[in-house]
Amino acid sequence: MPLLRDSMHRMKKAVFLDKDGTLVENVPYNQDAERIRLLPGVSEGLRRLHAAGYVLLIVSNQAGIAQGLFPEEALHPMFARISALLDPSRNLISGAYYCPHDPKGRVAEYAFSCACRKPSPELLVKAAREHSLDLKRSWMIGDILHDIEAGRRAGCRTILVNNGHETEWKMSFHRWPDFVVTDFDRAADEILSSPGDPATTEPVGSNSRSVHAV
Repeated sequence: MPLLRDSMHRMKKAVFLDKDGTLVENVPYNQDAERIRLLPGVSEGLRRLHAAGYVLLIVSNQAGIAQGLFPEEALHPMFARISALLDPSRNLISGAYYCPHDPKGRVAEYAFSCACRKPSPELLVKAAREHSLDLKRSWMIGDILHDIEAGRRAGCRTILVNNGHETEWKMSFHRWPDFVVTDFDRAADEILSSPGDPATTEPVGSNSRSVHAV
């Protein structure tokens, strides 16, 4: 029994981050790393979360790959650009996980219904397994309700950055965020001032892609 307690104590907490519209300006299907721009509050917010001991991980749907709008290899410089903009002297972001699939895609290799596309929690579950994370102590921040659902299904607390990108507002049990804020800096405030663990849910499965040296 002490071994189990020690193992749980060593598990880390994380903040999972949607990419487009949450961390960076939402430029649809952008494949040019030089067009990446951090949104207001992101840089300082992530520094505060990192200093508080949170592992920072990007989890992103990238349907443009399945649509044939850019190659999968184009994502690597994108994630590297985000890391460089945040702090060129150190990697605040520990990894990036993405889904390249879309059942309506035009590239056969990626055009199917997968297990990893948000609102599935699978990107988060895979990241948690590879980084030894405690999902109950972790958070998901996103700008649409698919992000919230993915986070809640993984067992995380969730924050919706309500910046106008969610337009349908189709609500269900898993799509209610713990907090709604208007900018990223306030999302960091909520995390840093919120004690305790979220309610648990059962996570699922694995066939997503990951990038570790962002």
